[in-house]
Amino acid sequence: MYVSHLSLSDFRNYHHVDLEFDPGVNALVGPNGQGKTNIVEAVGYLATLASHRVAGDAPLLRAGAERAVIRSRIVRGDRASTAEVEILPGKSNRARINRGSVVRAKDILGLVHAVTFAPEDLALVKGDPNERRVFLDRLSVQLVPRFVGVLGDYERVLRQRNTLLKSAGPRRRSPDKGADDLRTLDVWDAKLAQLGGQITELRHAIVRHLHPYLVAAYDQVSSSQGTAHAQYRSGLDAHGDAGDELFRANEVSASMVEARMLDALTRVRPKELERGVTLVGPHRDEVALTIDDLAVKTHASHGESWSMALALRLASYDLLTQGSIGGDHSWSPWGQDAEPVMILDDVFAELDARRRARLVERVARAKQVLITAAVAQDIPGELEGARFDVMAAEVNRVI
Repeated sequence: MYVSHLSLSDFRNYHHVDLEFDPGVNALVGPNGQGKTNIVEAVGYLATLASHRVAGDAPLLRAGAERAVIRSRIVRGDRASTAEVEILPGKSNRARINRGSVVRAKDILGLVHAVTFAPEDLALVKGDPNERRVFLDRLSVQLVPRFVGVLGDYERVLRQRNTLLKSAGPRRRSPDKGADDLRTLDVWDAKLAQLGGQITELRHAIVRHLHPYLVAAYDQVSSSQGTAHAQYRSGLDAHGDAGDELFRANEVSASMVEARMLDALTRVRPKELERGVTLVGPHRDEVALTIDDLAVKTHASHGESWSMALALRLASYDLLTQGSIGGDHSWSPWGQDAEPVMILDDVFAELDARRRARLVERVARAKQVLITAAVAQDIPGELEGARFDVMAAEVNRVI
């Protein structure tokens, strides 16, 4: 799979731009702040409906614009498809596939696959647990596109439940109001546990399938003799002995998690009412990253941390290329040829010579690579291909 055409309208600093990409290496070169990263960010957005740089959609619009549009042509084997997404902050984004009728934006998920390497990836291993949860969730919607709806529903239920907890806490001493609040809380508990079970099951499965790729990728890119590990850790482990047993298992079912989560919510309800916040659920889970049983966040050197971040992205690339994690987790409806676009956003300038060389070995085999660099010298000579000069939101292909 590769992206052969990309068109942006009112996206970031671009009023309008049209680009034709080749299979293999495509390098975008220009000083910082000219719009290189905005181009590859748009490709990544098609794959996940999210930016690797910002949390919301509003910053993606050009100043003064009310909407932004990303259009692309995607080639799989001998077939080409088109995808368009219209970004409307504060409203529901819209999409078109093959110039058909308007559909929900999430309906294009699975048509484009991409893995982005960026300087911000260091936060993936050194930052707070939310960085790693977001990493898993964005990988999950590429592996199982329908899952974006589950994540959205969980966030909505969580917000509603937190709002109720904040209001119910002070009213617990009122018999009538307190009883009504608690009955309503029971309803939200059931919804939260049902959705939380699905999220935890899929995240656990992804980490389990990602792990062997992570071990191999870290061994390839690191100069350390250590072995990398990743383990999904649920907050349920802190709420009863059964939780630890559950998450050590190879298979974790949504129904099992749902039951344990309901039990945990019952146990912690007094604390939740006191604090006004939900204390149990996948929004509090973690992916433990270790090298020889030592936590990367607290014990790894700068070089080891970069190696782990690279290994996580390379492992994601391998897992997406495999195309499935088995079980009931259906793969993309768009067919095979699952190898994702590899995006390297100003990464080579951050790496030492050895890690650059190891990354080049992997990049050279990819179906399509999009590279951004401030100067052409930052792109290893082994990565020859199409080059585009970027300056002040103008992109010119170098002949």
